[in-house]
Amino acid sequence: MFVCTGNICRSPTAEAVFARLVRENGLEGRVRVDSAGTHDYHPDAAPDLRTQRHALRRGYDLSALRQRVLVADDFERFDLVLVMDAKNASDAQPLCALPQRQKLRALLEFAPAAGRQDVPDPYYGAAGDFELVLDLVEQAARGLLAHVRERLAAP
Repeated sequence: MFVCTGNICRSPTAEAVFARLVRENGLEGRVRVDSAGTHDYHPDAAPDLRTQRHALRRGYDLSALRQRVLVADDFERFDLVLVMDAKNASDAQPLCALPQRQKLRALLEFAPAAGRQDVPDPYYGAAGDFELVLDLVEQAARGLLAHVRERLAAP
């Protein structure tokens, strides 16, 4: 589960990027991928058109995705709830029961070479900001895939 503020830029990008990696690696039946926002600013909206445009240039189609809000049940349904920044973590934490806190992690933990902790929100930015999000998400998705494959292989 990928989480950002409004679920129209960063987290749907991460969902599409990781879903493609899951498909390409034959893990569709074993790995569930979703995204949500900490706030309901855009109920049931498609991802931001700029986000869709930049993602499509790299072969990711986000058009079928729709905004939804993170709920406490997500911490039951998913093994990892990966936030884009520290504010998202702070906003998500009240929904997460204490025994599930280890599930709440930063996406960029899986991209240590990125040299940063947060995927910046491109919503008020320029084209380069959307490209940076894609760069960071692609890097983290590769690290996340390695992590997931290890967990699936463990007895």
